[in-house]
Amino acid sequence: MERILLSSPHMSQEGYEQAYIKEAFDTNWIAPLGANVTKFEEDLARMVGIDYATALSSGTAAIHLALKNIGLQQGDIVFCQSLTFSASANPICYEKATPVFIDSEPETWNMDPEMLRKAFEKYTPKAVIVVHLYGISAKIDEIKAICQEHNTPLIEDAAESLGTIYKGKWTGTFGDYGIFSFNGNKIITTSGGGMLVSNNKAGIEKATFWATQAREKARHYQHEEIGYNYRLSNISAGIGRGQLKVLEERVEKKRYIYQRYVEGLADIEDIEMIPDHDYERSNHWLSAMLIGPSSSVTPTMVMDVLDKENIESRPVWKPMHLQPVFADCDYIGGHVAEDLFNRGLCLPSDSKMTDQDIDRVIATIRSLWD
Repeated sequence: MERILLSSPHMSQEGYEQAYIKEAFDTNWIAPLGANVTKFEEDLARMVGIDYATALSSGTAAIHLALKNIGLQQGDIVFCQSLTFSASANPICYEKATPVFIDSEPETWNMDPEMLRKAFEKYTPKAVIVVHLYGISAKIDEIKAICQEHNTPLIEDAAESLGTIYKGKWTGTFGDYGIFSFNGNKIITTSGGGMLVSNNKAGIEKATFWATQAREKARHYQHEEIGYNYRLSNISAGIGRGQLKVLEERVEKKRYIYQRYVEGLADIEDIEMIPDHDYERSNHWLSAMLIGPSSSVTPTMVMDVLDKENIESRPVWKPMHLQPVFADCDYIGGHVAEDLFNRGLCLPSDSKMTDQDIDRVIATIRSLWD
């Protein structure tokens, strides 16, 4: 049987991406600059409702430049959600700063506002990094209010949540800076790439400057600061422009897949799907599920039986405070993030899945309980 993938690249049937790539070739703009880059930035900023954007080589690069923009220095502390991919935390260490990890809460699986308050009682951080995990928005209005109380910049890691709308506003646009990822497994892709967005014009201009090797405006190559090779290529941006045209279709398909899982597994008391909420439109980038703590079935058993049927799945992110590389970092919270990791797994959510594919996944999972 053909393998069912977790979340793979999905180009448009209309060939939007090819048209923009051809334009780049026809004009010989095979470079990290060009019309596709500028238009991709403008189109995405307009779509999400924010003023400025700069297209970069990855979402990780976007987080790094956001941290530099808020003036992060060696020895500073940054509060970071623990239940996330390591790219949320790694850029803190690029600047020789120190992450302090914050536990999740069960309603969204994201940063717990109460634990964030406790962290502020212990530390004075330079910034807060919140993540919208698997496309489910954090309690971003509460978290933003806490950051404002303490006059602390907020960075939104919306790498997994492009297309998620929280109380009428796109995730990634609540904080001082927001980041998106266009990695190959994301809801839309540029093969690899990211975007830093903000209403801070000077901040985005500075990020763009750093991302182009911090070259000063001079006839010769003049450098007064350390820069980075972080800009997105004109070819990749062309793919992104085409992908933006089908983003809404991808969101609706991901949401459809999630709902099919909810309905198909509803009668199994041991299974709980990642929460959905009336106040948001989640993009449901990945459909994740939890298995009850007293169940005789484990996440490993589910992943193994899926793999035998040529179906890809994977564990929920391992929390950062449990990662060996961050063993010396402080952690504020209890055991929510750890429990989600121990009992959770991510189901295939590929936007190319057919109803037959979804039924096959459901039937395979059900076989462990039937």
